Amino acid sequence: MFLRDLGPTEVGGFGIAESEDLLFVQDVMLVEQHCTETFTSLDDLAVAEFFEDQVDLGRKPEQFGRIWIHTHPGNSPEPSPTDHDTFQRVFGGCGWAVMAILARSGNTQAELHWKAGGPVSIPLDVEVDFTKPFPGSGEAAWEEEYHDAVQEELWNPPSIQAGSSRIPEDDPLQAEFASFFREPPPF
Repeated sequence: MFLRDLGPTEVGGFGIAESEDLLFVQDVMLVEQHCTETFTSLDDLAVAEFFEDQVDLGRKPEQFGRIWIHTHPGNSPEPSPTDHDTFQRVFGGCGWAVMAILARSGNTQAELHWKAGGPVSIPLDVEVDFTKPFPGSGEAAWEEEYHDAVQEELWNPPSIQAGSSRIPEDDPLQAEFASFFREPPPF
């Protein structure tokens, strides 16, 4: 929630779990990313380095690379079509993976996608388990991690003249957002 509320955009990260309980997220790790109010695009090199660092710590991919957590700056935790497309593209080859969304309103949604025995999507309840040990908050470190990783790109929709169906060519973000609408941003 702390990372969700630091800025006006979506923020994405990886849930870290211990090997004994792969659905119990003990930490959330951010990597370098570009974010707007409607999507987050994780830097490919930063993700690769994150995976390498986690393996160096002795973790297996199912402990750090199967739970995608991201925020929605509005009230709805419902996954968008882009969320579903991104999740399928990035995690579709995994035997299982989780997409979890925390909306600014505090509403949550999580889905376990399972391939064994045929693909299935199972809604999950999201809760904080206060019976597990928690070493305390590290808000200063969390804020530093956020500012190091998250590049906010506030999206101001280009103005379109009445009767026109195209983005003005002189808009500096025209090419970027035109490509965004052709295909989802990379995760």
